[in-house]
Amino acid sequence: MTATGGSPAARAATARGSAADASARKSAVVVGGGLAGITGALALADAGLDVTLLEGRPRLGGLAFSFRRGELTVDNGQHVYLRCCTAYRWFLDRVEGAHLAPLQERLDVPVLDATRRRLGRLRRTALPVPLHLAASLATYPHLSLAERARVGRAALALKGLDPADPALDHQDFGSWLAAHGQSARAIEALWDLVGVATLNAVAGDASLGLAAMVFRTGLLSDPGAADIGWARVPLGDLHDGLARKALDSAGVRTELRTRVTSISPLENGRWRVEVPGERIEADTVVLAVPQAEAHDLLPEGALDDQDRLLDIDTAPILNVHVVYDRKVLKRPFFAALGTPVQWVFDRTEASGLRSGQYLAVSQSAAQDEIDAPVAALRERYLPELERLLPAAHGARVLDFFVTRERTATFAPTPGVGRLRPGAHTKAHGLYLAGAWTATGWPATMEGAVRSGISAARAALTALDRPRDHLFEEAA
Repeated sequence: MTATGGSPAARAATARGSAADASARKSAVVVGGGLAGITGALALADAGLDVTLLEGRPRLGGLAFSFRRGELTVDNGQHVYLRCCTAYRWFLDRVEGAHLAPLQERLDVPVLDATRRRLGRLRRTALPVPLHLAASLATYPHLSLAERARVGRAALALKGLDPADPALDHQDFGSWLAAHGQSARAIEALWDLVGVATLNAVAGDASLGLAAMVFRTGLLSDPGAADIGWARVPLGDLHDGLARKALDSAGVRTELRTRVTSISPLENGRWRVEVPGERIEADTVVLAVPQAEAHDLLPEGALDDQDRLLDIDTAPILNVHVVYDRKVLKRPFFAALGTPVQWVFDRTEASGLRSGQYLAVSQSAAQDEIDAPVAALRERYLPELERLLPAAHGARVLDFFVTRERTATFAPTPGVGRLRPGAHTKAHGLYLAGAWTATGWPATMEGAVRSGISAARAALTALDRPRDHLFEEAA
């Protein structure tokens, strides 16, 4: 991020004005209004391009959105970010929403073991890495003394890996952990506690390269890297409301409920984007849609082995939503062991609920439950919440519902790295964005924003336009 003074909107206006004065304005179409598309559109507009953003849904935000259910405003799923997610933090700053999604002052994760009825905490100090977690691990009650010692040795070995090494992409994280002395209990109580939430896969199903990236960056790069942030307002306020305001201020033409049917090159080097009732011509096109949709829209020959996009599998996330007639949880969130429950967040204030308490149970890697009937999920999860939260005994359940994202993320399986394309295609002026592209990150909000910036950077480089307004670390 540049050190220019003033608000994000003022800095963007300055960049647009300078670019527009430099030469004739160029045009761009961004297909897809998720975080990748919004970011790409803002970055291109800030550089002085005339930008049109096309989104098939009636809202922006992709798979991080909100909807109304009676008096509640509900997020489709609980989304968090970490202090090391510097590109997403740039995005929040750019749409002037950082104050609505603050970070913890210091990492502090309550971890409740339902079987042993013990509460542990993963907390950091201000000491340098790796000592910042030493005190927490030394007293972590969910592991034996010997397991804690072996965790430390495995962490040091993980720190020595290079996530960009292609060899790591073909190994699974679970086998690596077992080879480095990690017990099944240690994997459940620590490695999967973090890994399932960030990778959307258990260790045995996850690429070692992606797992190494997550743990090296989040826990072993800087003492504060893993401090957790989350929206204290509905995600739609950030990713739709404030994002649309920022796009409007940047001069982006945003069209919702507008599905692109084809993209084709023109003889003059420009592109034609077709939507029902309109043909749009542009100098640059950014495809910021899921991999299967990108495959269908890409012109033939735009990528080597284009069908490999169809080999990038997806993984589901399930969210269980429970509204009680009274407060049953005192903490803002906790993680759980010895139970099907993974992470529980208090969404009462953010949802607008006036009385009682609304909890969201976030279940990643939910292949076994994604299609389960609501009645079966209710029968399973309400007793588990009572087991974890004694105050839930006797509390009346006012509402119980489920949200399902069957294709929430790309599956971070071994070998997925070789399938993920970069921002460039073989077609001049056509670029790819999306968390599934080769960002080096798993499918997170951070990865989505980084992909949008990378696509914009590639487009601006080809057009010889200024790029100094872009977030540098996302190159």
